[in-house]
Amino acid sequence: MTRIGLVSDTHGLLRPEALDWLRGSDAIVHAGDICDPATLDALAALAPLLAVRGNNDHGPWAEALPLRVERELAGVRLCVVHDIADLRAAPPAAGVQVVVTGHSHQPRIERREGVLYVNPGSAGPRRFRLPVSAAELRIAGGRVEARLHTLPAAPA
Repeated sequence: MTRIGLVSDTHGLLRPEALDWLRGSDAIVHAGDICDPATLDALAALAPLLAVRGNNDHGPWAEALPLRVERELAGVRLCVVHDIADLRAAPPAAGVQVVVTGHSHQPRIERREGVLYVNPGSAGPRRFRLPVSAAELRIAGGRVEARLHTLPAAPA
């Protein structure tokens, strides 16, 4: 079984609870609004990292990040983009099995037309009454399952 940790919208706050939960992942995906390159370093120290730029990521370090990535991990084709609205103009390529997004801070898993859409929510500062959360993909035998995880996070 392969475990891919999913985070988004850390906004410069990489909580110890998020790091603890991501530890042991075979890969980590960050769906944007990182806001601090040290976050990428800390995540990359845990597992191979795939990250995209969010609307709040600025500066030379952020400009080096793609706005969208389509990549195969553990035999599953993923499309990662910060804002799901960006998919309206350019939907994922044929064969994409999982779309990972962020931006809304609302954790969500849903299947549409055979594609699994996962928004891990925000692993950074709490927004409104939304939970602080992350997600994971578990891949085995060509099957992929997603699970949300509410982080037991102290106030930021």
